[in-house]
Amino acid sequence: MRSAAAKTEEIELQLLLEALYQQYHYDFRGYSMASVKRRVTQALTHFKCANISALQAKLLHDPGLFPQLVAYLTVQVSEMFRDPGYYRALREQVVPHLKTYPSLKVWVAGCSAGEELYSLAILFREEGLESRTIFYATDINTEALKKAEAGIYDLDRVSLFTENHRKAGGKSSLSDYYTAAYGGVKFDKTLRERTVFSDHSLVSDSVFGEMQLVTCRNVLIYFNRELQDRAVGLFKDSLVRRGFLGVGLKESLHFTAHSGAFTPFVSDQRIYQKKGDA
Repeated sequence: MRSAAAKTEEIELQLLLEALYQQYHYDFRGYSMASVKRRVTQALTHFKCANISALQAKLLHDPGLFPQLVAYLTVQVSEMFRDPGYYRALREQVVPHLKTYPSLKVWVAGCSAGEELYSLAILFREEGLESRTIFYATDINTEALKKAEAGIYDLDRVSLFTENHRKAGGKSSLSDYYTAAYGGVKFDKTLRERTVFSDHSLVSDSVFGEMQLVTCRNVLIYFNRELQDRAVGLFKDSLVRRGFLGVGLKESLHFTAHSGAFTPFVSDQRIYQKKGDA
């Protein structure tokens, strides 16, 4: 049985999310409460608030706090070519299908600071697809989008990026794509010349294009079932017939309302193909 303090905290958390929605039109109410609670607890320490109610008061009366809190609520730990097997499967099994299209649109949903976008841009360049592709990199966190557009990463992360690229079947050296700068590395701006960066919410926004590939990795795990259904519905509606959807290794379409619209394409890497009649 939950304690009175736990019940109070739950009410406070719901009120905080409602305040975010009413004041700033950012809707986190469909996110996994366990995940939101963990991140809000971290935010309490950072903003020196004794409880969630105090954080809500600051949020409502200090607009400058809003982007910082959103950054806490949407933080995603990522890396270039994360789960190399996924990128190898794209390279070896999905790319041959993509090569049959005269032009391509790729949606990187929940792109965070851009690691996945640059991974795909490099892979597409190595496979000769970059010149016919437009990438759409979207995220709810505008500060993360700025980082993605800058393409600057800490130097101590590069060795992991390099190893992942090699395991993903990289056909060149990762160092060909960046220069040392700003105490880190800056990826070549040509990698993002064909990218449209835009804030987009899977909670409230709609489909904006027809895609051959949608990749949204390690985002659905932060959503409740209803919001997962909405997001997968967006992906389904945005994909061309027989288009491809990639999700995180801990995610699945199996239990969503739209599972019947997809068939597993590379099951162990969570790559799905939209059915021709969906």
